Amino acid sequence: MPKKSSGTPRKATDKKPKEVPKEAPPPKITSPFGAAELREFRALLVARKKQLSGDVTHMKDEALKKGVDSGDLSSLPMHIADQGTDSFEQEMTLGFMESEGEELKEIEEALTRIEENRYGVCENCYKPIAKSRLEAIPYARLCVPCKRKEDGE
Repeated sequence: MPKKSSGTPRKATDKKPKEVPKEAPPPKITSPFGAAELREFRALLVARKKQLSGDVTHMKDEALKKGVDSGDLSSLPMHIADQGTDSFEQEMTLGFMESEGEELKEIEEALTRIEENRYGVCENCYKPIAKSRLEAIPYARLCVPCKRKEDGE
């Protein structure tokens, strides 16, 4: 059975698929801070990086030394509670090392943003990040409102 027409002829433009609008490229991002302020933030980031690098190295050495540097007590039986405590401390140390490793990565990325003159600009909305926020968390990538959205507040 032939299909009945609705009576309105189709236009040639009806057959073309609709174009999906492309996302606009991000605006040209330029740091809202001057050279002197960027040097100050760079100094904060480098100091924190040195501190964390030392902490991670120290924690790594301590975690590895735990089992080796027990003294000459190898002939004494170790209580299961002591073993549990040692395991817990080692897990905590490894957790701190991982967390500080992530912070080191964020610091490296912030230093790159300084070099590219993009430091202090929110990666979501492209608005300036408050100086007070960057003084507290110098590697912050997001402004407070965008960070709240990301955290689901």
